Amino acid sequence: MRVQTTLNFIRIENSSIFFVTRLAVLALSLWTLSDAAVGQDLADLTRPVYVRWLFRAYDITNLTPTADNDRAYLPLGNGSMAAVRLSDGGLAWKSDVGGALSASPAVDGRNVYVASESLPTPKSLYPQATGALRALSRQSGLTSWMRTLPSPARGVINLNAQNLFFTSSDGRLYAIKKETGEIRWVKYNSSPFSTHNLLDGNTLYTCDSYGDIISIEAESGNTLWRYRTRKQLRAPVAVYGTMIYAGTADGFVYAIDRTNGRLRWKVRVGAAIQAVLAGERWVLATSLDNFVYCLSTQKGAKVWKRQLAGRVTAPPLVLHNHVLLAPLAGDECIVLNLEDGKKVNSIYVGEDNNTEAAPLLTADTILLTTREGLMALGNNVQAPGSQ
Repeated sequence: MRVQTTLNFIRIENSSIFFVTRLAVLALSLWTLSDAAVGQDLADLTRPVYVRWLFRAYDITNLTPTADNDRAYLPLGNGSMAAVRLSDGGLAWKSDVGGALSASPAVDGRNVYVASESLPTPKSLYPQATGALRALSRQSGLTSWMRTLPSPARGVINLNAQNLFFTSSDGRLYAIKKETGEIRWVKYNSSPFSTHNLLDGNTLYTCDSYGDIISIEAESGNTLWRYRTRKQLRAPVAVYGTMIYAGTADGFVYAIDRTNGRLRWKVRVGAAIQAVLAGERWVLATSLDNFVYCLSTQKGAKVWKRQLAGRVTAPPLVLHNHVLLAPLAGDECIVLNLEDGKKVNSIYVGEDNNTEAAPLLTADTILLTTREGLMALGNNVQAPGSQ
């Protein structure tokens, strides 16, 4: 019995879905699903999981797809975006953006937001804009608007009801109006902003190359507070309750009060931290030493740790009391019990078939980006189709 995954953090508790985006989360755009994804038929990681369909594509990227109630939107390496029907895995539409896609996309009720980059003209004497942001109709894939950027967007695109938020390759932080593509604000920093951003309510959490964790008011772009770790972060922070949790390149996990930016505790767990996720009583961290660590939220005491077959560069997927991890080495994803770290399930994906893209959850279906294409899995047996 087996399944696969790759995600920008999803946490499910009390039948609600939350996303903690990483660099492709994240994402995630930790990894934005609609309310229709919340229901009684959520996938169960402890039960047998079956392939429902596979959308075959041989130009897969490590960018995390996005999804709504009807379709998944898959970034491809040839500069195009494919809309895949969730019902049967068929192609709904394909839009050739041009250049190369540079950030994980985002979707709302009207548009899919896609970032791309182009190569500058050789030997040009003038500065050239190499980035573009497009709003594509989610129904047809036609362009609603386009915004040229001095440098391409990186990481993941976060969004709320009014704006899009992202970091460009030159270290600027942008807020763009969703309706028109107009720039709401641009924020500069003494050290370039990282692409590891997380939007939670009206607060945007980001970091810079110095290792500062920065809390920003999303509406105005004003800085609320900053905390200096002095080491780079490889993933977005995780938010739970009044706390945020972050992991740094020197193997430390930090717990910080989100209201004032004050440190509650920090502990060292291993090598560089790849991803952090938090719940009511636990903090989960994946590390470059091939271990996953579970810590107590009180003082960071180690609850358990488990060695995996390889590094986990894709953020974990957490459903209820279980976590699914996708090591780059090996031929499977594994499911662990969050209470004791014991293995309760495995999901076969094929030898070295996992990617760095985050998995997505839509109602009762898990979407995994593999090197062969986009795979849909669920607990119910259905006749698989492929495209």
